[in-house]
Amino acid sequence: MINTIKNMLGLGPKVDYAELVKQGAVILDVRTKGEYAGGHIKGSLNISVDQLNKNLSKFTDKNKPIITCCASGMRSASAKSILKSNGYTQVFNGGPWTSLKSKI
Repeated sequence: MINTIKNMLGLGPKVDYAELVKQGAVILDVRTKGEYAGGHIKGSLNISVDQLNKNLSKFTDKNKPIITCCASGMRSASAKSILKSNGYTQVFNGGPWTSLKSKI
C-alpha cells in the first residue's frame, strides 16, 4: 500500500527523465492555461487535468512515454492515473514542472 502511494506521487523508483525525453517522451503539463502562460517547460504540451479525458485522442501511441507535471505533483498524479486507466503504458509523474525542468 505504501509503495502504491509513493508511486502515485512520483516517489517510487528513480526515473531518468532526461533519457525519456531523448527517447521522445511527451511532457504533459496539466495546469491551467493561465498557470502555463506564467512559465513552463519548453516544448511541453498543455492540457489541464480537467480536460484530459476529452483530449486523449491527441496521444495516438499508447506505448509512447508521457511525463506529467503540474505545480505540486498532485494534478500530475491524477493525470497519470487517467492515462494509465485508459491503456497508456509508459506514464511517469514528473511532479512540479520547476523540479522536472531541472531533471531534463
